[in-house]
Amino acid sequence: MALPTPLQMIDLERDGAIHVVTLNDGPNTVYPEWQERMLEVLAAIEADCEGDAGMVLTGHGKFFCSGLNVEVVMGLEGEARGRFSRSMMEIMRRLLLLPVPTVAALNGHAFAAGAFLALACDYRVMRADRGWFCISEVDVGVPIGAPMTNLLKAKVTPQVARNAILSGHRYPADEAVAAGIADAMASEAELVAEAKKLASELASKERGIFGKLKRTLNAEVAAGFEGDG
Repeated sequence: MALPTPLQMIDLERDGAIHVVTLNDGPNTVYPEWQERMLEVLAAIEADCEGDAGMVLTGHGKFFCSGLNVEVVMGLEGEARGRFSRSMMEIMRRLLLLPVPTVAALNGHAFAAGAFLALACDYRVMRADRGWFCISEVDVGVPIGAPMTNLLKAKVTPQVARNAILSGHRYPADEAVAAGIADAMASEAELVAEAKKLASELASKERGIFGKLKRTLNAEVAAGFEGDG
């Protein structure tokens, strides 16, 4: 099956103060070309975040992001595999340190790497009637590195982190909000609008101090993504 072109897999547009990033590749799996496009998108936002600015990260259809493209990633060897790992770490680090408010609008399933992408944003809004947040590695036989584990532990209580990792529980929106994984839930029709509203409420904060405070808040977790993980 042919993979989509970079511009098809991740769209970027600006709606007023808000950069809207839409994962637009069906199940939205992560593979090298996807990583390249995401890094381009993050660089574009970093270059255009003076004054009022924020970011909403969402998907299209049934999936927010369903994790790694296992078939493609397992076929990587040598330097290609190392480069994939480094790119993933860089995406996570840059999301954590992006000097604008970031909101993940979970339109559908967020599994494994997709769940961690959502956690790297400042806030999360989930679609109320569809989609699960799931740290699914325990059920697919994949280890979770310390940087990702520490990210989860920084966002939720120790009990929630334990249960999410060891059970692979699939959290619907109401359970995710109760567990502190998501900050709010909304209907499909209102999801992105609610995420934009949340980002907009913080978009006018003085950019220099906001960025500095966010870097300080996330410094320890972000430092873990500076290596290969």
